Amino acid sequence: MSLNNKSLFANIKYDLPSGLVVSLVALPLCLGIALASTGRSDLLFSGVIAGIVGGIVVGSLSGSSLGVAGPAAGLVVIVLNALDTLGSFEAFLLAVVLAGVLQIIAGFLKAGIIGYYFPSSVIKGMLAAIGITLILKEIPHAFGYDADFMGDEAFAQKDGHNTFSQVYYSLRYNSTGAIIISVISLAMLILFDKPFMKRIQLFRFIPGALFVVLTGVVLNIVFGAVAPQWVLTGEHMVQLPVASSASEFFSFFKSPDFSAFNKPEVYTVAVTLAIVASLETLLSVEATDRLDPFKRTTPTNRELIAQGTGNMVSGLLGGLPVTQVIVRSSANIDSGGRTRMSTIIHGTILLISAVFIAKYLNYIPLASLAAILLMVGYKLAKFELFKGMYKLGLEQFIPFVVTIIAILSTDLLKGIGIGMVVAIYFILKKNHKHSYHYIKEQHRDGDVITLLLSEEVTFLNKGSISATLDNLPDGATVVIDGSKSMNIDYDVLEIIQDFRKHQAPLRDITVETRGIGEVAAVGAH
Repeated sequence: MSLNNKSLFANIKYDLPSGLVVSLVALPLCLGIALASTGRSDLLFSGVIAGIVGGIVVGSLSGSSLGVAGPAAGLVVIVLNALDTLGSFEAFLLAVVLAGVLQIIAGFLKAGIIGYYFPSSVIKGMLAAIGITLILKEIPHAFGYDADFMGDEAFAQKDGHNTFSQVYYSLRYNSTGAIIISVISLAMLILFDKPFMKRIQLFRFIPGALFVVLTGVVLNIVFGAVAPQWVLTGEHMVQLPVASSASEFFSFFKSPDFSAFNKPEVYTVAVTLAIVASLETLLSVEATDRLDPFKRTTPTNRELIAQGTGNMVSGLLGGLPVTQVIVRSSANIDSGGRTRMSTIIHGTILLISAVFIAKYLNYIPLASLAAILLMVGYKLAKFELFKGMYKLGLEQFIPFVVTIIAILSTDLLKGIGIGMVVAIYFILKKNHKHSYHYIKEQHRDGDVITLLLSEEVTFLNKGSISATLDNLPDGATVVIDGSKSMNIDYDVLEIIQDFRKHQAPLRDITVETRGIGEVAAVGAH
């Protein structure tokens, strides 16, 4: 029986520890993205709300086995600009709700099919780029230089620095305590990855990341007793808002301003959010399915509906927009998650943590979490991936490398766009070469040239077929054979018809067609 057909609780021994690890990784990401998106410390909880909704609501409705949804760094600039345009966070929340409605409509209209049109080379390039980005972005946090928010993926930062300058400054201005915690944490993660550790019953189902977090907390407490100058505080720690009373906790939640319905700008923001969030989700779905050790396929239309519902709920509760996020999804896979129950558990733990144990979570050093993400990044960008892509040939390797460089130097969506342009160029080039077979046969009465058309002949083949017909020798006998074609686009049929009726007689070329009429009839039908 497949994992998809089992009860959600059938793999709880894998999903529970994985959900716990993902929640620990997700928490500082939610907080960092909230601060970067809004620029207001009083709205930090909006990121946590999005994380909770992404886990519980989206996880319950999604068909993705291992995908994890939450606030995304790719939406930070859009949110910031929207807040400036709309003038209030409450009006922005209305746009989030409307974006969710648009995503649900897109799901019912089967728009999720777009996800199947991303070339493999681009998706693999995206995974490698995210891995490299994680490594570069987490080095400063591992060194205790936390000037940039945790979860940032863009090359150019809000503070005027960039990915590489941030690494440079972290080497100059660092914290001994953070470095010690990071080194020990990485050593533990490498140790837990060894096969002999998996043979120990205790460590078979408990991810090393849990021990890493606990070790980081204990080490920081020990620093307080033996070396106070090494103690990590403030921005080096998780900083979840702590409510002193029930009323203060409920004040963290905001409601949409429904009176903003008459603002055209709200609809512009909603459409922008729906498009970008849907694209990020579909990209992450494709990437997560490739990483899934059980090779399951996510129903993309259902995913759009789940994400849309999540955005509606998040907007109504005062949360940021959500998308499926590859970093959290990768952490879920790396921690041994088996089904979407791990995603639901991660959201549930975020909720319980926010309500009951926020004070204690703030003892977790960011250096411990940075070590976990460094390991995730390494596994996404292993050398074997580059080696394997190179062996596939330049048509795969060049779009792969271009996607990586473009994402590292811009951001996720721009990088994917550039990678797609390069990949499409190679697809068109391949189509140009393989639209037909050129066969020249010698006969007593003269040579006969046969153009045996491929099974699928589309408008992409129009240029190569037209060029071949133009270059045929005058006085030749030509057979254009479409008998093996399942489909020939009207554009190509038009070229063939024009050549046969107008150009061929002028050049004394005899044209015979086979199967062209039948295929045209099928196309018309």
